Formats: sequence, structure tokens, C-alpha cells
Amino acid sequence: MAGPSLTFLRHLLEGYGPRDFAIRFWDGTSIEPDAGQSAQFTLVLHHAGSVRQMFWPFNKSAMGEAYIYNDFDIEGDMQAFMDLTKYLRERRFSALQKLGLLRQLMAMPNTPRPRTGRQGAQLQGGKRSADRDRQAIEYHYDGQPAEFFALFLDRYMQYTCGYFADESESIDQAQERKLDYICRKLRLKPGERLIDFGCGWGGLITFAAKNYGVKAVGVSISQEQIRWTNREIDRFGVRDRCRIENLDYRKVPETELFDKAVSVGFIEHLGEKMMPTFFGKVWRLLRPQGLYLHHGITFRPNTPFPSWRAFALKYVFPDGELVPITKTVHHLAAAGFEIRDVESLREHYIYTLRCWLRRLEENHAEAVRLTDEVNYRIFRIYFAGAIQGFRTALYNLNQTLVVKSGDNVSGLPLTRAAWYA
Repeated sequence: MAGPSLTFLRHLLEGYGPRDFAIRFWDGTSIEPDAGQSAQFTLVLHHAGSVRQMFWPFNKSAMGEAYIYNDFDIEGDMQAFMDLTKYLRERRFSALQKLGLLRQLMAMPNTPRPRTGRQGAQLQGGKRSADRDRQAIEYHYDGQPAEFFALFLDRYMQYTCGYFADESESIDQAQERKLDYICRKLRLKPGERLIDFGCGWGGLITFAAKNYGVKAVGVSISQEQIRWTNREIDRFGVRDRCRIENLDYRKVPETELFDKAVSVGFIEHLGEKMMPTFFGKVWRLLRPQGLYLHHGITFRPNTPFPSWRAFALKYVFPDGELVPITKTVHHLAAAGFEIRDVESLREHYIYTLRCWLRRLEENHAEAVRLTDEVNYRIFRIYFAGAIQGFRTALYNLNQTLVVKSGDNVSGLPLTRAAWYA
């Protein structure tokens, strides 16, 4: 009988409205949206214990786990469902109300679906050690083939935000513009040496080698990314001036200097603790007047981390950490760099994530074939949650350009004109 679950949901959603979603229960009972509203999504409850699994125990990952392991499903707009979860997280209940809701939950059957399929990360060793970092990278990037990521990424396999002229552009257009924008910010010239830390599937180093004539080196510890990148280097015909190294960033030799350095979506794997180590490495590898472009997701200062970050840390990016831009700039300056430009691309990440989510959903069957249903659902709910984080400015994306000023001379032009030419 759907009665206990229906009663609980009515109490939980009291004051929410107008309700723009439908609910379908395992016994055929269905609840339509409020009058005058069309259903943005349908919450599908698969068994009598579905609601209990969503909300009990009161841990930070319960709802996400109930979704990925199919205690319930979302048919329709996943972003709209995340708006509902935001309302639930922010709603305040009295102690008496909480007790009443808990009693209703405990009266429901405790019958979760089997937790089969992809499991959460279980890393071993000291946090930020080289071995544990490798485990974290292997979990996310090597836990599924590169072909899975290719289902929703662009042709350059850029796993960070694009650079959109307007939100109607394709992800391919936006990502190619982003790559060119980075190259122009770095003022790349033929023959210069460029190093890309955490180079992903090689899109930036192959683009820069082919279009700007640089000698590019990518650094990665993901076997899948190395395999894919070597294929791309050959496909673009840049083997003579482009390579990828299987190296922890701490182990990059300092025997040869670089003219330019970049990291795009890499710092999120390091966190604040390792910023002095990483930025110090970049500083030592650069020639005087060498430029470094730092592209990374940042977190709103003076804000507690949201409880639902626990799901992402367990199932998406284990040991991931977002640092406010204020602290990032502080550590760059402490390493000796002169801060020349800080730019926000927050809205661009919203458009990028919407593209990724849509493309993932369009390729549902192939995503499951390459991995499994649980993995598909992990990425689906993660992308939708990330969109909400950027929409509300909890997250930002900042590009920070710094220079290793030689004898107090930056060597940079007076304006940004070349960036926008």
C-alpha cells in the first residue's frame, strides 16, 4: 500500500508549491502535479521501502545512493528534481515535526534494492600521498573507459568548462574557443615549451602543438588518459612536438625549463594543502617572464561545504577539494608569482554542464553498455547537482594568469586586446 509513503511525502512537502512534478508509486497509485502545472519530472518509487531509503539513515549520501541503486527513479528533468532537493535541504523543521517524520519512516519496510554495480571509492593511505592520489585518479578516470567520457564531452575531450559566445552554441564550438583562449592568454609562440599539468585526454597539448607550433608536454597518472592521448597525438600528426608523460606532478624533472605552463581542472584533485608544493614546482620549471595559467573550480568564501558534497566525494571525485579564489591567489603570490589577471567563467560552466547532461541522457543505452546503470546514474545526478551549484554561485570557475616576473619586468602587453582579437 502506498498510503504511508504518500502521507510522509505530503507532510514533507507541506508549503512547497505549486508542485510541478508527478509521483508514481509501485502499486500503480499516481499523484499528478498541482492544478495548472505541467510535470517537469516524475518521481518513480519502485517499492514500499523507497521513501525510507531516500531519507533514512539521515546521512549525507542517502538520497543519492537510493537513486543510483534504483530505489527510486527520475523521469524527466533532473535539474528540476535538484531544485526540489534544494528546497528540502533548506526547509527547517521543529523537533516535534522531525520526530513525527522519523516515526513515519520507521514504520515503512526496510527493503533496499541490492547495491550491485559501481561502488563508492575506498582509498587507502595518507591523504595527498602519491599513492593515494593515484588511487583517486584511477577510481574516476580509469574506472571506466575513455569512450564513456567521449559520449558527452566534445571532440577535444575537454573535461572542464567551455567558453561560449552564447548559450546556444555547441559544446564543440565552445571548447575549441576555450582552448584558443587559453593559448592566447599564454601568448604561445612557435618553438616555445609548454607543460600541461593534469592534461586529461590531451586536448590542449595537441591543439597548442598543431595550431601554435609549441613543443608541448602533458603530465598525467591516468592510464586511460595516456592511452587516449597517445592516439590523439598520432591522429593530429604532432608526435614530433607533443608527448604525454606518466608522472606524478611532484616527480616532474626540473632539468629543463619551460616558457609557459598551464593546469586546467587539475587543482581540484590537490586541494589547498598541496598548493605550495604544486605552485613551487611550477615556479621552478618556468623561465623568467614565464606565464602560468591556472584554471580551476573555486568555492564561495566563508561558506560551509554543503552536506551533499559527501556523495560526490564517495562516488565521483574522491579526495576532491574546492578552494576559494582568495586562497588560490594567496598561494600563487606566496610562491613568487605576480598576479596579472583573474577572470570568472561561472556562467560558462552552467552551459557546459547542461550540454554534458543532455548528451549523457541521449546516450543512456551506450553509457550502460560501456559501464553500468549505476555509473550512468552517478554522472547524471552529479551533473545536475553541479549545475545547481554554479547557478547559485556556490561554485565558480576562475582563470588566473600569473607571471614569473624577471628583474621586476613582466614582459606582458599593456592591454588584453590580443585575447579578444
